Order: sequence, then structure tokens, then C-alpha cells
Amino acid sequence: MRGYTEGKDDYLKRLRRVEGQIRGLQRMVDNDEYCIDVLTQISAATKALQAVSLGLLDEHLKHCVSHAISEGGDVADAKIREASEAIARLVRS
Repeated sequence: MRGYTEGKDDYLKRLRRVEGQIRGLQRMVDNDEYCIDVLTQISAATKALQAVSLGLLDEHLKHCVSHAISEGGDVADAKIREASEAIARLVRS
């Protein structure tokens, strides 16, 4: 079981909302909407995806990483390294 399984419906709902935002952005560009309005909507979609990412990261730390730490050894080191790399990717994006 994944750490986010209990909140899976909420994550899917949020992702569907983002999907709708992206479709709206496509329509805006297709309709030659004002560029600042398009950029504002891109910012909103980006923040929505970041919120999903942070939620998933939180669940990963609480579930997967904490479980690996309780096991210790190489498994714990690998999960911590994996989480650190994921955080670095999120910070760069």
C-alpha cells in the first residue's frame, strides 16, 4: 500500500481540477486571450500541481521513509536519498 492511498480520491480530484485548468489554458491560447491572463492561469495551475506534489511528498515521508528508517541499514539510506532527490527536483521546478 502506498502512503497516499487513503487520500487517493482527494489527489485524483485535485489532479482532475488541474487537468481542467490546462484545458482552459489551451482554449485561452486558441482564442488569443490576453497574455497576462494566460500567465495568471499558468501560475494558478503550477501552484495547484505544487500543492499535490507537497502533499504526496509529505505522505511519502510519513509512510515510506519512516517505515524504511525503522528497518534501518541500506534500505533507510536509500529511501532518505530518494526523498532528498525528489525534494531537490521539486525545488528546481
